[in-house]
Amino acid sequence: MKKVMKLSIIALVFSLVAACATTSDVENLQSQVDGLDSSVKQASADAASARTTADDAAAKAEAAEAAANQAAQLSQDANSKLDNRFKRSMMK
Repeated sequence: MKKVMKLSIIALVFSLVAACATTSDVENLQSQVDGLDSSVKQASADAASARTTADDAAAKAEAAEAAANQAAQLSQDANSKLDNRFKRSMMK
């Protein structure tokens, strides 16, 4: 009977120690999860900012392309006019 009682006490002490360690582990894991959650939120905010910047850059690129196309068209028109004037002057 004394042997059973000693084993029961040892098992009780061991279970208490194990329970404390488990609680500590859970708290440690929770702090890591909280840290990861914070990192994910920051990464999401950074991604949204990058997306906005990319959209702005794309809009500026489209505007620059439109201006370049207009300049090319004006240049072609000017060249055509000059060619016509040159041809007229050669006919005289």
